[in-house]
Amino acid sequence: MLKHGIKLPFQISFTNCWREALAEGVGTFILVFAGTGAVMTNSISNGAVTHLGISFVFGAVVAALIYSMGHLSGAHFNPAVTLAFWTSGVFPTKRVLPYILAQCVGAIAASTLLLLSLGNIAKLGATLPLNDNWLQSLILETVLTFILMLIILGSGLDRRAHIGFAGLAIGLTVGLEAAFMGSITGASMNPVRSLAPAIVGGNMQHQWLYWVAPILGAQLAVVVYQILSQGFQDV
Repeated sequence: MLKHGIKLPFQISFTNCWREALAEGVGTFILVFAGTGAVMTNSISNGAVTHLGISFVFGAVVAALIYSMGHLSGAHFNPAVTLAFWTSGVFPTKRVLPYILAQCVGAIAASTLLLLSLGNIAKLGATLPLNDNWLQSLILETVLTFILMLIILGSGLDRRAHIGFAGLAIGLTVGLEAAFMGSITGASMNPVRSLAPAIVGGNMQHQWLYWVAPILGAQLAVVVYQILSQGFQDV
């Protein structure tokens, strides 16, 4: 707050949605703690969790969070999703920055706790392109996030969708994509899921990729769904 009691725009935005932002932070913490924690545990246990097991953990925790916290904040837990909802016109501008900052803080807190608890194992679950092929991962991460966002819009935003199945549809999509493309790109689809282990583990290589691709893919999904729903008039 300034000297004369005038609040800055961000302070006003955060004050008006601090509960929702807190829910986003807590939810993102749980997502990164469980998902990247599974990657680290798999390394510690010499592969006991398995790649499919890690994929299941990511999908399951996303589904659980949507069902348990969707009514509190909308269950974004992903800057690419927040920006896509904003572009769609269903999410207010004043909440974009508080949501994204909360997501970043929650994710970084999760990676920090994992580092303190398990040590610097498996690069803290960081996402890196296979064989350093950034162009391949850029394309694939864009497509993966496009698919995910299309599912989110169709199952979670459109009123014509079957009620109560959004969490299942979105969670299955995350698990499916992690299963078939995780070994190539890390199947991030979420900038803060990649940012947190990178910052805490001190390996920022290719981080731009895991911001550009998910945001681009999500925005492309908005464009396509806008066409399918007549400019979101049918939603």
